[in-house]
Amino acid sequence: MKAAVLVFPGSNCDRDLAVAFRAAGFETQMIWHKDAVLPSGVDIVGVPGGFSYGDYLRCGAIAAQSPIMRAVAAHAAAGGYVLGICNGFQVLCETRILPGALMRNAGLKFVCRPQKLRVETTDSLFTNGYAQGAEITIPIAHHDGNYVADPETLAQLAAEDRVAFRYVGNPNGAADDIAGVLSANRRVLGLMPHPERAMEPAHGSADGAVMFQSLAQALVAA
Repeated sequence: MKAAVLVFPGSNCDRDLAVAFRAAGFETQMIWHKDAVLPSGVDIVGVPGGFSYGDYLRCGAIAAQSPIMRAVAAHAAAGGYVLGICNGFQVLCETRILPGALMRNAGLKFVCRPQKLRVETTDSLFTNGYAQGAEITIPIAHHDGNYVADPETLAQLAAEDRVAFRYVGNPNGAADDIAGVLSANRRVLGLMPHPERAMEPAHGSADGAVMFQSLAQALVAA
C-alpha cells in the first residue's frame, strides 16, 4: 500500500499524517506542492492540515491552485482515494473535489480541543472500522471549520449517506452539524477533526487509528 502526503508552504500536520499512514502499514512519500505528478502506484493521497500559504486568502484557496492539485483531481476522478484533513478539507472544497465550503467559525474564535463525533455511515473504507452511530473522540484545531452548502447540496449529502461524521455539540456552527463528507464515489473524505492526532492512548484517544487501520485492511483485501 502506498500513500502520498502533500506538503504546502505552511503545512504543519504533514509529518503527523505521514506517521499515521506508516503506523497502519503504508509506504509513505512526501510530495512537494510544485510537483506536477503523483508517484506511480499511489493508493491514497493525504492532504494535511496546517495553514497552507498562511491562509492569506480563503483557507485552502491558494493551495488549490498548486500544480500537484491537478494530479490529485485526476487521481480522484480515476477512482483513487484521497483524505483531506482540516486545511486539507478546505483545499478539497476549493478544488471542487468535494462540495461545500468552510467558513469562519460561528464564534469567530479558534477552537482547539478534543471533540466528540458521531459516526454517520460505515459505508466507506474510511469509516467501516467503526460502529454505526458510535461516538468517538477526535481533536479539532481550526478557525474556519464552519461547513456550509446550499440546501440542495445538504439534502443530497443526507439522501446519499455521504455525511461521514457529525459533531456531538457543534463547535463552529457547521450546517447540519457536519464534520466530514464523502465524495459521490465514497473514495474521497474531507473532515475538519484530526484523526492523525488520535493514534494512541497517549494522545488521549486512539479513535483516529481506526480510520487508518480500516483503510489499510480494505486495501489489502481489495
